[in-house]
Amino acid sequence: MKKVIFRTLQMVALVTAFVSCKDNCTQTVTYRGTESVKVTLSELRSGVKTLPAQALENPGKIYVKDNFLFINEVKKGIHVIDNTNPSAPKAVSFIQILGNIDIAVNGNILYADSYTDFVTLDISNPNDVKEVSRNKDVFNNGQVDGITWSYNAGDQTIYDSKYKLYTTTQEVACEPQNPIYYYGSGIAFDQTLFSGGIKTGLPAANGTGVSGSTARFAIVDNRLYAVTQSDMKLFNLKNPSNPSLEGNINLGFGIETIFPYKNKLFLGTSTGVQIWDNANPQKPMYLSRLDHARACDPVVVENDIAYVTLRSVNNFSRCGAASANQLDVIDVSNPASPVLKKTYPMDSPYGLGIDNKKLFICEGTGGLKTFDANDVMNIKQLQHFKEMNAFDVIPLNNTLMLIGKDGLYQYDYSNPNSLKLLSKIAVKTAS
Repeated sequence: MKKVIFRTLQMVALVTAFVSCKDNCTQTVTYRGTESVKVTLSELRSGVKTLPAQALENPGKIYVKDNFLFINEVKKGIHVIDNTNPSAPKAVSFIQILGNIDIAVNGNILYADSYTDFVTLDISNPNDVKEVSRNKDVFNNGQVDGITWSYNAGDQTIYDSKYKLYTTTQEVACEPQNPIYYYGSGIAFDQTLFSGGIKTGLPAANGTGVSGSTARFAIVDNRLYAVTQSDMKLFNLKNPSNPSLEGNINLGFGIETIFPYKNKLFLGTSTGVQIWDNANPQKPMYLSRLDHARACDPVVVENDIAYVTLRSVNNFSRCGAASANQLDVIDVSNPASPVLKKTYPMDSPYGLGIDNKKLFICEGTGGLKTFDANDVMNIKQLQHFKEMNAFDVIPLNNTLMLIGKDGLYQYDYSNPNSLKLLSKIAVKTAS
């Protein structure tokens, strides 16, 4: 006699028991954990390289500048894509940057993090990108995809991890087995990147581009703001090729995103939204915050309305535990006293974008939802695309650029009631 018992828990542990009429049976357990990765400063600073175009494998944040798309390949570098014709995007090159997550562009200069360093690149020729300067030892730690890295200045080593599947086999009693669940260190339950997308509220200024709603970099005038989990770093860009770190502001804890709008900075945190006055870009001043249940929450703003998505997560997520899956609509006409106008239930919202009352919300494995937000007290769902795992979206000039676990999608949204698919670049599948 033989039977197979198969159990799962949030795609983390797979348990299979082979039972026979003997005293002992064999049980095989496969689970996703992590293994340690060490990066020395000499490895990190061996130089940025421009390689031939490569396939998307584990895409992260997305950035748009003129006719180019820049898509982060998590902790490996940046895909450069010529998007002159969104119906036929062309991969141009791959910029290899160890430990890269965030991107910002000003003119022909691209700024990127590289673990602990802040790197400046000349992208005048996207086939031959040049590193022109590097601010060293700027960031002490970071987190993406549920994994945290840290820098130890003592031994000048970056300590990181990467996901790995583990399999163990053991003998068990030949009785029906209870599920074996592994909650040990390094197992990640929220497997989708915390990434989202937006169209900025104003036309690009000073040659800057458009970033995502979970961006940690923002450029305003001659300043670049880089938020960490607890601080905001201020870089002076008067000499774009050689930025200088001129300030650091402590923000508390749980800082996730930054969204510049007019003369304000809106910070998404795991416990609420912070609003800063940026009339003097050299010295942002704290104005207010609106608290919410602990959750992952990108924020975008249009006119006097801020749109915030809250996503229910588990105790092992960087955002902490929460029970809400919702869209919050906030009146920020008085930024010193924001007011929650209304909350809408969602499934599992990630990144979002707003363009002239056209609202786009990524739902992770639930795909993409589009909304009519002309009346913020009665936001209406228009369409629901379920065929992708969506986590980042940028609406710009009637072209919607969406990045998901399975690739890059582009839609024409000139008719918000009927989006038209223009193109797709699929993620490379495992052989």
